[in-house]
Amino acid sequence: MTDARSDLRVAYLERRADLVRFFAVRLRSPAAAEDLVQDIYLRLETVDPSADVKNAAGYLYRLGSNLMLDRLRGERRAAVRDHEWRESHHTIIGTDEVSEAPRADDAVAARQRLEAIVALVEEMPETTRKVFRLHKFDGLNHAEVAQALGISRSAVEKHVMAVLKRLAERLR
Repeated sequence: MTDARSDLRVAYLERRADLVRFFAVRLRSPAAAEDLVQDIYLRLETVDPSADVKNAAGYLYRLGSNLMLDRLRGERRAAVRDHEWRESHHTIIGTDEVSEAPRADDAVAARQRLEAIVALVEEMPETTRKVFRLHKFDGLNHAEVAQALGISRSAVEKHVMAVLKRLAERLR
């Protein structure tokens, strides 16, 4: 009894150039065909040695065709996915694609403003810092901050107002 994997390797080596030409025509790319034929060889390693392969050449072409179809389907899915992402993240005006991302200088300016705010908050007393962080950064409302810190709601409002007042003065 012969080893199916060995028989397929021999058939592959004998027909490798033919496989490349066959798939180059179908894929319209010699480089893509080379990749596909290499994938065929790699797949031969997964063939059960005791498999009953009657037509090794037919098996190779069928395997290559299946791999080609899988690759084309994957490329089509990727193209649809990429198109949908672009559609959801960009605006089209006429024939021009306009990015919704902020301009680089606007992003830098925003980062600098944020750093200035964080620095100012760090200068405040500890309780004021905690109140402001819980309210503005963690998104808790005044009642939740008051409960979390064991202080009154009016105290929370005063702490938040102190930071906002200082920010208004400094960031003018």
